Amino acid sequence: MTCHWASLALLFVACVGVVAAQERERNVQPQTLARGWGDDITWVQTYEEGLAKMVDSKKPLMVIHHEDNCPHSQALKKAFSVDKSIQKMAREDFIMLNLLYDSLDKNLAPDGLYVPRIIFVDPSMTVRADIAGKYSNRLYAYEPGDMSHLAKNMRKAKVLLHPEL
Repeated sequence: MTCHWASLALLFVACVGVVAAQERERNVQPQTLARGWGDDITWVQTYEEGLAKMVDSKKPLMVIHHEDNCPHSQALKKAFSVDKSIQKMAREDFIMLNLLYDSLDKNLAPDGLYVPRIIFVDPSMTVRADIAGKYSNRLYAYEPGDMSHLAKNMRKAKVLLHPEL
């Protein structure tokens, strides 16, 4: 009889351990729209939402294309998220969208579907193809060492193409 109780107690302890482990897994915080790019920035969920908010606010839209499993995207995200001037501009002067998938709008891939890439859209609904990164083979790519170039391009994007809007 003692052996029976000991077996039941052992089974109970094992079940409690499994339930506790499952509970810990459930308590993991869901990923926000920031996805690590800046928690103090207001992010839109879709390209269409970004376009609508861009038109209403008269602020340019900044679209960051990236992938979770891409080491280049991860490195850019880390540099972007710690650069205070870029975070401030993103928070105050842009409608922000980061996409883990490609938009159906081919204007957002003027030179191909690669990641990471950053595209600016003017409130006049014009993709700013004139605002490019430093690389001739990937015009809209940025690397962690390019944060000053990205900041310069963000300042350029703030100058609206049609100021009368």
